Amino acid sequence: MSIKNKMSNTEKNQSTETEAIESQASESNSNTNNPFSSRILVLMGTFLLMFGAVFAIFYFNPYFQELQMDRMENFGGNTLMYVGFGLLAANVGFLLYVTSLFFRYKTKASVSDEKLPTSTVIVPAYNEGKLVYKTLVSLVKSDYPAEKLQIISIDDGSEDDTWNWMQKAKSELGSRVEIYQQPENKGKRHALHRGFHLGTGDIFVTVDSDSIVREDTLRSMASPFVKNKECGAVAGNVRVLNRKKALIPRMLNVSFAFSFEFVRSAQSNLGSVMCTPGALAAYRRDAVMNCFSDWINQKFMGKPSTIGEDRAMTNMILKQGYKVLFQRNAFVYTNIPERYKNLYKMFIRWERSNVRENIAMTKFAFGNFRSGAKSGTRLLLINQWVKILMAYPLMLSMLLFISLYPFLFISTSLVGILVFSSVQALFYAKRHNISDSFWAYPYSVFYTFSLFWITPYAIATASRSGWLTRGLPKNKVKKPNNLVSSHLG
Repeated sequence: MSIKNKMSNTEKNQSTETEAIESQASESNSNTNNPFSSRILVLMGTFLLMFGAVFAIFYFNPYFQELQMDRMENFGGNTLMYVGFGLLAANVGFLLYVTSLFFRYKTKASVSDEKLPTSTVIVPAYNEGKLVYKTLVSLVKSDYPAEKLQIISIDDGSEDDTWNWMQKAKSELGSRVEIYQQPENKGKRHALHRGFHLGTGDIFVTVDSDSIVREDTLRSMASPFVKNKECGAVAGNVRVLNRKKALIPRMLNVSFAFSFEFVRSAQSNLGSVMCTPGALAAYRRDAVMNCFSDWINQKFMGKPSTIGEDRAMTNMILKQGYKVLFQRNAFVYTNIPERYKNLYKMFIRWERSNVRENIAMTKFAFGNFRSGAKSGTRLLLINQWVKILMAYPLMLSMLLFISLYPFLFISTSLVGILVFSSVQALFYAKRHNISDSFWAYPYSVFYTFSLFWITPYAIATASRSGWLTRGLPKNKVKKPNNLVSSHLG
């Protein structure tokens, strides 16, 4: 069989496996609150708004030009215009730079069974119910040599039936899985901390308890450590598991694909992936142990850090001089919030972590933290700082324009969305499928007009450490009181 045919068969098998995994997102799609008609209405409404804005700008162009001339007559208007054009030029320039890095990216090919290192997979769980059972089953099905794989799951004091599902997994999977129970809820960082203590592998892999991995994922995650001795951590490729269940996951699916397959591919080419995601990440054991104490005892403004454990670990490994890479072919499928309230809470947590860890990274990124080129890493950090520092000025400008020129603001914003979202849409259409790519546009509209406040709010509340999304859902069953075992090995 030719190499081309082998690759074709591999792609077909991966596609089939992906479809099987996505079908596990729900016992039945008949319960979806996202019927076909509503999806069509959302897409049609979005494109009507955007193309209506294009027509409005063309039709009312003389009026808009008159407003522009009025603004140019005063210092404030001129300054605002030049700053706006400057930011636009900087964003376009950075996008072109990232694009050039993306086209140079290559995944690390998987190594043979003999060369694979011993690995410990750690699955922290809190109020996940049956999802943790599915996660553990998918891990055991991996094509990783069983004698080289240790799977540990830790119940972080769940209030539902998570421990029961972990016990069910243990009874079915036997010695392939070790399960432990925290005496009380201490947070994900402490659950991972216990897993790192118990782990015996040369590589630690962390997987969220609401995630499903493909059979070849663990092999793909471990292989870069064998091929590159400078590799200290690897980020996996996170896809949305529940994308067919609601509008929000369907919209974020395109954004996730762009964020990981485009942005992290580019970052990986610099050896500086900024964050190894909690849903799927791998770390060299020695790198973890070198920063173990600093990581678990990390504080921000005098308070223990209970969020952003993944970005914190990434920072501490980069600081040691290691490279952090991305494996595009290491897929994990994870659930994301389906409701607006849960979504903005997740984003607030992420943005607070970004603020904290950008400060931490700044303390070493401009020094001699690594041999070889460092300018690309610094440019990535500067770009993140620009987004943070401009959050308040942009929000205030937005509110000012809405109050003074609402029609102009809405029209230009929608046209901007049409232009820039096309980058994500074209990327997704090229790598995946055309039909889902159109959801890049509704998501951008949704984010621009309903989530613009996230970053400014996160900056103002960066010292807060609440998890925000760890509450017990109403449909979760309370755990029984007769649990007698704290661990099962």
